[in-house]
Amino acid sequence: MFYTVAGIINTAFILLSLVGVWAQLRTVWRRRSAGAANGGATDILSLNQFTVSFLAYLSFFVYGYTIQPFNHFIVWPRLLASVLVLLILREIWTDRRSRAATTGLALACVALFCALAGLVWGQRHVDEGRVLASAMIVAITALLAQGYAHQILLIWRSGRTGAVSLRMSQLILLMDISTVVFAFAMGLHLGWPLLLLALVSGSTKIAILWLFRWEQRSALAAHKRHPLPALVAQR
Repeated sequence: MFYTVAGIINTAFILLSLVGVWAQLRTVWRRRSAGAANGGATDILSLNQFTVSFLAYLSFFVYGYTIQPFNHFIVWPRLLASVLVLLILREIWTDRRSRAATTGLALACVALFCALAGLVWGQRHVDEGRVLASAMIVAITALLAQGYAHQILLIWRSGRTGAVSLRMSQLILLMDISTVVFAFAMGLHLGWPLLLLALVSGSTKIAILWLFRWEQRSALAAHKRHPLPALVAQR
């Protein structure tokens, strides 16, 4: 009973977090419609962080269909999240057209195709798939920590949050909290990958939310945004 309730709650929060990812997409589209130039529509968005976020969602999609029984609570919301983050990667590529953006988008498209192929044809290798997915999650958790650290560093260095969506960070933090509860409901034998990634993701989201407040209230953030006027005022 606890497992079912926790799964339903976690699914609800995942769907709510997708509203946050959608808000990030709308932020980019709105900035582009307003005439943002020279990559301004995706200003401060970390290609590194969104690529790893995509892989994190996708790895749980794979994990959900390789454990027994098939975990609908994990699989379908993560597939939808993967597609939405893929759209953000496409927007970053549209803005920057760099080699890194092209590589990130191509990697995401290939990974999504392989994951869907595994869903259709990989049921005969469930145990091997679960071990592979668990290893992927551990590796991606480390990459996720690095990716979010890169996003945090971009905000800290520039003194602004740019195109980063506050709503997305808030809603994904709620999803991470509910995922921790669901991981315990599954039992640590199966739920430890969810617990590991949710704790790392939640910690970085707390840091990003603090930076939104720091951007508005810190004199240091204002100096980073407008260094020359600040220097003139000191003289």
